[in-house]
Amino acid sequence: MVSWLTVVVLVAAAALGILALVYALTRRNVDDRLLYLLGVLEVALLAQVFVGVGQGFGRTTDFEKAVFFAYLFTVPFIAPVAVFLALKEKTRSSMFVVLGSAVVVGVLVGRLVQIWNAGG
Repeated sequence: MVSWLTVVVLVAAAALGILALVYALTRRNVDDRLLYLLGVLEVALLAQVFVGVGQGFGRTTDFEKAVFFAYLFTVPFIAPVAVFLALKEKTRSSMFVVLGSAVVVGVLVGRLVQIWNAGG
């Protein structure tokens, strides 16, 4: 895995989570700022998918390929689904769902790094 790309993903997920927390505490709904930040996170996650697929199939050492690819292909869907739910459900708790999705993205990306490093 490319470490600088992982850092970009984690920083974008943390920024999304912080912004969602601020919005939840101030009772704000989804706006352009949150959608732009989601876009940055998604671009970074999709880049990580392409890099992960390329490096994962080319890797000769043994690692948990099935788990790695399952996480790799699942992570990009988490935050957009949460933001879509927040767009539909315009309540304060919807921002906590976005916050939770940002935490889940961070945890799963951390787990991807653990699986990658365990194999080699």
